[in-house]
Amino acid sequence: LSHTWFWNLIQNDFKTGNIDLEGCMRLLEKMQINFDEDHLKHIFKKTLDKHSGDLISMDDFRALYRALVHRPEFEELFKAYSVDGKILPDGQLLKFLVKEQFQTEANETTALEIIMKYEPIDEVRKKRQMSFEGFIRYMNSDECSIFKSQHKTIYQDMNQPLCDYFISSSHNTYLIADQLMGPSHLWGYTSALLKGCRCLEIDCWDGNNNEPIVYHGHTLTSKIPFRSVIHVIDKYAFMSSAYPLVLSLENHCSPKQQEVMADCLKTILGDKLLSSPIGGEVDMTRLPSPEALKFKVLVKNKKVGTLEQTLLRMEDEYRGETEEVSDSDADSDTEDTDDTLPIQSKGPSKRRAERRTSLPAQKKTKVKKTKIALALSDLVIYTKSQKFVSFEHSMQHQQCYENNSIGESLARKLAKSSAKEFISHTTRFITRIYPKGTRMSSSNYNPQEFWNVGCQMVALNFQTPGTQMELQDGKFLDNGGCGYVLKPQFLRDRNTTFTPRNVGGYSKPMSLSIRLISGHQLPPSSMSKTNKADPKVQIEIYGVPEDQARKKSSVIKSNALCPKWNETFSFNIQVPELAMIRFCVEDEISLSNNEFLGQYTLPVLSLNTGYRNIPLISKDGIKLESASLFAHVWYY
Repeated sequence: LSHTWFWNLIQNDFKTGNIDLEGCMRLLEKMQINFDEDHLKHIFKKTLDKHSGDLISMDDFRALYRALVHRPEFEELFKAYSVDGKILPDGQLLKFLVKEQFQTEANETTALEIIMKYEPIDEVRKKRQMSFEGFIRYMNSDECSIFKSQHKTIYQDMNQPLCDYFISSSHNTYLIADQLMGPSHLWGYTSALLKGCRCLEIDCWDGNNNEPIVYHGHTLTSKIPFRSVIHVIDKYAFMSSAYPLVLSLENHCSPKQQEVMADCLKTILGDKLLSSPIGGEVDMTRLPSPEALKFKVLVKNKKVGTLEQTLLRMEDEYRGETEEVSDSDADSDTEDTDDTLPIQSKGPSKRRAERRTSLPAQKKTKVKKTKIALALSDLVIYTKSQKFVSFEHSMQHQQCYENNSIGESLARKLAKSSAKEFISHTTRFITRIYPKGTRMSSSNYNPQEFWNVGCQMVALNFQTPGTQMELQDGKFLDNGGCGYVLKPQFLRDRNTTFTPRNVGGYSKPMSLSIRLISGHQLPPSSMSKTNKADPKVQIEIYGVPEDQARKKSSVIKSNALCPKWNETFSFNIQVPELAMIRFCVEDEISLSNNEFLGQYTLPVLSLNTGYRNIPLISKDGIKLESASLFAHVWYY
């Protein structure tokens, strides 16, 4: 049957005689077979070597198709369950699903649905059976991906307070290159939003003609109008996620241009802008949930006074009014040099008085005053920027709607010296981490160390590829890619005693075993003139310190088309809820030099069990359509 099906499928393309490489590509595209051009050219050339000319016959094409599509590792599995080596009845497919894929909840309907979806041969499909052709298509499908399909949808509880989630966050979103000379571009916002990012940063400065501009102040980065940024945000805000978007404003504008900003936000975003508390009520004890804030844009900025005072003012017309905020109240990415602990400051009860009287002179430090337009201040509802003083100070004085931004160096010190207090802080308050100022080339820090202590907004330079962004992208694949991932219970409970270096009773040990079987159509090495590479695979675990691990496969010489490893790697993971796993494929150029070919990163708890294909992503974050690894995954 498969023989007849195949001839019927291709004979039209051979009506006018044999076909060339172009025709071959067209035919494979028509058959919906993913191929890498370098690999296809190589197989095509090998087929041609058998005879002269540059055209191939139907028989040649069949051989080429088999070389590309009929993988021996799939055939072995198929034959183990097939009755006659040619056909898999629905009952046998069900056995395969339960025994090999650990799909214990699978039933006859599950098997039938798979047959209906993937079996290309009508006669076989009608008999509720599966041919090897159907089996290949199923094994290559998303259903057999290493990433759990349930996690591709929003499956977590979205009704907890905002501070209970990890939130996908970007740093200096307007920059698309380095921090000093590079261009500022609207594409920075578009691409971050399309990736599901839920916290964008906008650095605002006074521009000409009373129009605020966005750029990295005091540098040579180019400038873009604030108004244009808000138009782009309006267009793309909820394209990839329905959940709330936070605009983190680093505001250097005069009160006059702050009013223009407020006006832009109101007129362009309209109903999307959250400009008053939900239901008109202010709950001082608890932040609203992502569910309650769906399709809303929240402004994160300095704020004058309290939410109650804002509500009282809402009745009045106060255009042109400003108030001062002392900079010990506000927070910004540039205020404290990352490595110095900020000065202890006074609580909110004393702040009101301090605005009226001059501040007592502190040793050698003048407290700057920032003028803030009430029109902009009053748009800040649940995300008031509050300067971080100390954990103790926050516990005594900070309100749930006040958030801190902490530079990576200080945050790293605090995570080492006061992990318990840090976690206690992040169970209550949204905490944003940002890269240190010396990262001029827009390099990134490892976000894992800050997720480990419950920081919600771990802001990275989205424009810079590398392991750090791969961890970010992998983490937020979870929960339907909506940009919000519920933190583990032990990072939400206010009485938690968990710390990354002392997991204690919070450990839920997992024994993970991965048998790396093979690779398929891996990208050839840039050194190769044909389709060759010397691939090896690294499997890395990121998580709490004791879970960090890295294991390497052997190198397969001169084979990127179908390298076979059949090597097993075992990992013991103490805190799977925080662990990420990364598969990285490299070409070994020399003993000290490797070339990156592709990678895939995902949360350990999103791993599927059984025989799974592992998609590969390029350095620039683009899925390599035809390349994959094949592995068997098992854990308990």
